[in-house]
Amino acid sequence: MRFARPAALADPVLRILTFSTFVATLGRGVFLAVTVLYFSLIIGLSPLQVAVVYAISAGVGAAAGAIGGHLSDILSARRVHLVSVVLTGVFLASFAFAGDFWSVLVIASLESAAFGGLHASQSAIIARAFDGPNRVQTRAVLRTVTNVGISVGAGLAAIALAIRTPEAFRIVMVCAAALFALSVIWVLQLPASVDAVHTDAAGNDTRLTRAESRAHSPWRDPRYLAMTLLNGVFGIQFALQEMGVPLWVSEHTVAPVATVSLLLVINTIIVIALQVPLSKGTHEMRRAGIVIAIAGGLMVVACLLYAGAGVSGIVLPFAVTLLIGGAITGAFAEVLQQAGSWGLGFELADPVRAGAYQGVFGMGFSLGGMVAPFIVTATVLTMGVPGWFVLAGIFVLAAAGMSAIAWTAKRSVTEPQEAVS
Repeated sequence: MRFARPAALADPVLRILTFSTFVATLGRGVFLAVTVLYFSLIIGLSPLQVAVVYAISAGVGAAAGAIGGHLSDILSARRVHLVSVVLTGVFLASFAFAGDFWSVLVIASLESAAFGGLHASQSAIIARAFDGPNRVQTRAVLRTVTNVGISVGAGLAAIALAIRTPEAFRIVMVCAAALFALSVIWVLQLPASVDAVHTDAAGNDTRLTRAESRAHSPWRDPRYLAMTLLNGVFGIQFALQEMGVPLWVSEHTVAPVATVSLLLVINTIIVIALQVPLSKGTHEMRRAGIVIAIAGGLMVVACLLYAGAGVSGIVLPFAVTLLIGGAITGAFAEVLQQAGSWGLGFELADPVRAGAYQGVFGMGFSLGGMVAPFIVTATVLTMGVPGWFVLAGIFVLAAAGMSAIAWTAKRSVTEPQEAVS
């Protein structure tokens, strides 16, 4: 696979992040596969309680991401990342000792906060350790590794799912948490160069004053905030894949429920195979805008194909074919949109406050993930086929907005140069 080539791992920081990410996501993959069943079957939470846990913890994680990005600027991205990895592992293990709704809610919120800091600090490390094109490629490599790790971890979770006893769930979860925390071995090897530089060559303190810090704050950058918000809206695609499509297949189509597994496999294969090559060049604003626009169009096609599979009277083979077509086009849209958004997230950010900007970028995505299940429910799962048209319109508007930001940003950079020439 492309991410495993020696050339891709030649950079020491990328190599460290690749191995730490793979080990961590092996553990996280186990949790993604068993947590909902553990909450419902073992602890006895209702679907509403599970939804509340996910919504509140997502909100906490979003806020923690912004704080983690800020701390990565003023303290140390390495230290924030190190502490976040350890705490995430500890809180994941703590789920094995939860016994009711409130304990699950507290642990989930703490784990989400730690993971938010982890993601923000990792993004700050990437922003400082790599230049424009290599930032996006690094994110692409790590996302590929993440998909591989989660897939393998989900397979390991089959042990608990097959036995289905409280003890089996708890043992597997503790082992998975330990595996996640083990990734700290590689984090400890990160060089000091990934931190913000606080002194110049003469040793003078170059830290920003409070007024300077406010002037460079992402919260005072309306273009970046708009892009972040639109990226969070487009992130509805993940809730659609994880929740909307499975429920659509089982409740609104004649396709067998097993089709859901096939669709997930298709998505995983496409992301693993194509995220790196299709991310090349998206650090350039014009290209980022183009690929995001293409992603919006592909999501429209995916929505129409999924909708077609639920039309009354459609025969089984045709329904399955339409669902597979929706999964393929949706996966391509996901790959392209992620690549374009990474380019915008890095290139539109003020390098002086790289951590803060990346924290806000991650926060927008998390907030989008928090409301996405409700949007999917209100459209597709409530309205049926017409809901897919509404959702398609949402994707078009989000993609158009992000593309417009990319193109206007490109002009703002090139026009002065052209005027001088």
